[in-house]
Amino acid sequence: MKSLCCLLCIILLCGACTYNPPKDDTVDKSNLPLERINLPDGFKITIFADSLTNARSMDLSPSGTLFVGTRGEDKVYALRDTDGDFKADERYVIATGLKMPNGVAFHNGDLYVAEVSRILKYENIESQLANPPQPVVVYDQYPTETHHGWKFIAFGPDGKLYVPVGAPCNICESEEPIFASITRMNPDGTGMEVIQHGVRNTVGFTWHPQSGELWFTDNGRDMMGDDVPACELNRAPEDGMHFGYPYCHQGDLPDPKFGEGQNCSEFTPPARKLGPHVAPLGIEFYTGNQFPESYKNQILIAEHGSWNRSKKIGYRVMLVTLDENQQATDYKPFADGWLDEATDEAWGRPVDLEFLPDGSMLVSDDFADVIYRIAYTGG
Repeated sequence: MKSLCCLLCIILLCGACTYNPPKDDTVDKSNLPLERINLPDGFKITIFADSLTNARSMDLSPSGTLFVGTRGEDKVYALRDTDGDFKADERYVIATGLKMPNGVAFHNGDLYVAEVSRILKYENIESQLANPPQPVVVYDQYPTETHHGWKFIAFGPDGKLYVPVGAPCNICESEEPIFASITRMNPDGTGMEVIQHGVRNTVGFTWHPQSGELWFTDNGRDMMGDDVPACELNRAPEDGMHFGYPYCHQGDLPDPKFGEGQNCSEFTPPARKLGPHVAPLGIEFYTGNQFPESYKNQILIAEHGSWNRSKKIGYRVMLVTLDENQQATDYKPFADGWLDEATDEAWGRPVDLEFLPDGSMLVSDDFADVIYRIAYTGG
């Protein structure tokens, strides 16, 4: 009863703060039930790295170092597979004592790490994995609010660093335009600008391999019921677009409080409505050559899973199919089974996606503390 009261207090005080349920200590992380994962014919899932507490965002360097950020932990890791068996056999702690270092991005030999309010840079990192240098502070003017304060970061085709700033609440209207946005800056931290608005909380984005357009996931608000609003897959072909938050959700649903007097058609609708409360995070276009041809330039999304829905949903990797006009025509599971629908209990929560040079896919899991590898072996 005491823990339930505490949770209710948290919800009342902070407007349905994002809540991550405590980890189930009954899950045997040394012997995960990979046989429960449902995959298309010809695919196989294995463990690339285990005992990696709170593994979150990933970025792979051209020479094969996988950098991994965390959120509940304060560390950033580097992993290497030196013998080519698709299992990480070298592990380094690049940094400790950081504040929600979720985002990592490798660029021109340097590792960029996003804390809540700062962007750090570890120069020439791969030559110093065992003895990392002190970081250079690239930018330190982001808000200090921790609600949706953890960040996914990535370098775009234009060579600039893209950094989202989530809303500091479940639902609110902020006078500061930095909130509920996507920003970008030069690699040295200069020229920071807000380029997209009305984005409640994106923890994953990428660029179309042919058009170069920005695509991103967005987590819908809480406390409107089990079935609304839908989380979103969004497409931004130009700068300066507004995706509706906090006035309209899923493109056509006015907010009960902030939507009064708003016309949802004036905002950019999602490219695809996703499931309600599925918490879409990592997103990638498949550009490798290992998966069947039908996957080429299609979208894969890691859904972290709902936390406050009466019947859980998400906890899977989804495939969004695009047509020749980049219109989303289908949305279906690619990998699921982390959620036991009979018991409504989950033993894993996918977070981010990354591709190895052979075309296989890595999936981080901050609940099971592992990184999986999904490969196509034929069939």
